[in-house]
Amino acid sequence: MRKFVYIVTDRNRTSLHVGMSADLIKTLDFYKKMPSLFFDSGQQLTRLVYFEELKTESQALNRFKVISRFTRMQKERLVRACNPDWIDLTIGLDFEHITMSRPLSTQVKIPLTIMS
Repeated sequence: MRKFVYIVTDRNRTSLHVGMSADLIKTLDFYKKMPSLFFDSGQQLTRLVYFEELKTESQALNRFKVISRFTRMQKERLVRACNPDWIDLTIGLDFEHITMSRPLSTQVKIPLTIMS
């Protein structure tokens, strides 16, 4: 079973929150639907800027503990290493989830051709 460790932030990058989840899309939906549960409206943590996929819960928990102890600067370096423009990665996950959840017959099939 897949496990994820992730970092979410608000639109101004004021807060960086490290989390762990078995269903990243469901977790991100929760953040978007319940933003004021933990933070005020100015700190809505709706932007996924970093995530790692791990194979076991123990690997994910260990990685979560490591990243959680990072200073803000270390977290920013981690994000910038793979996402230098701090793009919201949720868009790509939503696309992948929609594509992968369709029956195979309705998925777009791209023919393999050799360009000459």
